[in-house]
Amino acid sequence: MKSTSAALIVLFFIILSCKKDDKQHYVETQRDLKKKEIIFANINKSWVFNSIPSNPTAQNLTTNWTEWRIFLDEISRKPKSTILAFQQKAKNLSQKAADLRLNIPAAFKNPALKSRISVLLTKVNMLELYINLSKIPDNKVIELITQINIEINALQLQMNEITVKSEIKVEEGEEDLIRMMDTTRAVPSVVPDPTLLELN
Repeated sequence: MKSTSAALIVLFFIILSCKKDDKQHYVETQRDLKKKEIIFANINKSWVFNSIPSNPTAQNLTTNWTEWRIFLDEISRKPKSTILAFQQKAKNLSQKAADLRLNIPAAFKNPALKSRISVLLTKVNMLELYINLSKIPDNKVIELITQINIEINALQLQMNEITVKSEIKVEEGEEDLIRMMDTTRAVPSVVPDPTLLELN
């Protein structure tokens, strides 16, 4: 009889503790869901990119440079509904940004533009990294969206600068002056051979 009542008491405490655990688990789950909803709302509100070319050069390149057009098209389409959609979008953007390095038009193949593309790619890759963490730091994601917009603008300004410089006409004699100032073309200084000096 005593053992039966002891077993019932133990069983009662087990059931009571299970109910407490279930309640605590429910509260924690609800708290996590609320956090995720807030993170989603913050990212959703801030996910705005400068996808419209800011100058004539960047606009013209959308017809001549396929990778640039595809990147702008990809970045202009905002994901909807879930954080998973934003994660997939970040992955796609990362791939499209990497593709920008593949077929740069000949007129723009210079270190300055390649450097701008590399910086943009780094920021997009960081965005993909942060948005795929189990605990998404929404403040970092929002900050990166701003930085990516800055880099897109800087890249477009660089493109325009290259175009403007290429349209400046060279004045008569300027090419000769540039060649004369080029130290790599200078005649090397000749050191006289001491044996030849003795013969004279």
